[in-house]
Amino acid sequence: MRRGSAHAQRRRPARSWESRGGPPAPPPPCVQSFPSARPRPASLSGSSSLGRRCLFLLRGLCSSPVASMAPRRRGAGLRLCATVFLLDMAFCKGFVEDLDESFKDNRKDDIWLVDFYAPWCGHCKKLEPIWNEVGLEMKSIGSPVKVGKMDATSYSSIASEFGVRGYPTIKLLKGDLAYNYRGPRTKDDIIEFAHRVSGALIRPLPSQQMFEHVQKRHRVFFVYIGGESPLKEKYIDAASELIVYTYFFSASEDVVPEYVILKEMPAVLVFKDETYFVYDEYEDGDLSSWINRERFQNYLTMDGFLLYELGDTGKLVAIAVIDEKNTSNEHTRLKSIIQEVARDYRDQFHRDFQFGHMDGNDYINTLLMDELKVPTVVVLNTSNQQYFLLDRLIGSAEDMAHFIRDILDGTVPSIFKSSPLMGCFLFGLPLGVISIMCYGIYTADTDGGYIEERYEVSRSEIESQEPVEDSKEQEPSGGATLGPTVQEPKDVLEKKKD
Repeated sequence: MRRGSAHAQRRRPARSWESRGGPPAPPPPCVQSFPSARPRPASLSGSSSLGRRCLFLLRGLCSSPVASMAPRRRGAGLRLCATVFLLDMAFCKGFVEDLDESFKDNRKDDIWLVDFYAPWCGHCKKLEPIWNEVGLEMKSIGSPVKVGKMDATSYSSIASEFGVRGYPTIKLLKGDLAYNYRGPRTKDDIIEFAHRVSGALIRPLPSQQMFEHVQKRHRVFFVYIGGESPLKEKYIDAASELIVYTYFFSASEDVVPEYVILKEMPAVLVFKDETYFVYDEYEDGDLSSWINRERFQNYLTMDGFLLYELGDTGKLVAIAVIDEKNTSNEHTRLKSIIQEVARDYRDQFHRDFQFGHMDGNDYINTLLMDELKVPTVVVLNTSNQQYFLLDRLIGSAEDMAHFIRDILDGTVPSIFKSSPLMGCFLFGLPLGVISIMCYGIYTADTDGGYIEERYEVSRSEIESQEPVEDSKEQEPSGGATLGPTVQEPKDVLEKKKD
């Protein structure tokens, strides 16, 4: 009997939740009512004692017997959870200052990161919790940058003075300078922008260890190598304009890695994609334009924001339009071909081309006003919305490289006629507006000239009538005339009728 019971005990199956008398217990009520009460990442838990205490108390209540209390006690527990939750939210908001009209006079003593918002703006409401996290993070790491927000509708004069034209607008104010933030509205990207712009315009690299540290930390950065020169002055000017996008450093020749070969000094280099490129004034033109073109990695995951930013570079963008959820050979093959061209042919094409892939064709179809099938490859000229489609089968990276060379040579026709609406918008609308303006100016000048001319003619004719009437009065009443009768001049109105 014991053996059978022991055998049965060994073969006893695991009991399911049905055999244990019901489903698993639901999450604590405070977690159901306040989803943000779930454990938060360490980066958001704060470094101050108040923040840690609030979160610790809230999580402790969530795991306490509050969940199994009677309804009255449960309600009291929920109210307590709500109170602690609101304290936590107030704790986060406490590091974001609400700015008013006094900000204009008091701001120059500090560095400010300001969100100009409108209360009715949906995008501003989405940014608000992220902005609170930015304020908390900047305070916890001891950043000198203060974080604030201003209702641009209530203080419109101050907002317009800072050049606010849309909502939300993020600006870093540093002395008399104001830097616009144009990147993604994420906590990490905004904090990275604040660190980059609030620091030195050009950061020195005194040692090889520091250079290696920077190289590991930043995907793209620029370095000036050499002493004082006109090129350095241009580098400083370019950095003051483009510091919102990338980092600028300076170093001596013995600091850079040994694999860097410099034909002449001074020099400006960009380090990216595990290699480097040297600025050549003869081939690359203006230094600021070159930096603006080279501030992106050679291969990117494309979206609408990146395509907008790439529009300022003047480069053509080769995009593999694929469905990332589709693992078929055709989708993965086109993506790998574009990646291979970006890697193996970078010396040939990096000055003129940007490479990447895009998930889905919805955005690209809206942009081009066309219907592109997936998968495909499109080469987009972001400066004028012309684009090129494949006119051949692409089986390898060499085939794609040959197609790109034909585009540069002008042997591949660009497609514009398949987008009549876009063509009408880009060309027809400006021409129509200019035509209307010219017509309005012409008709206005013509009407004004006609009125002035008519007035002058009438006045001159009236004045010419007076001596005629005087001469009539001076003629003798009788006597025959020696010559033929002279016909009197017609009245002014009759002359106009004739």
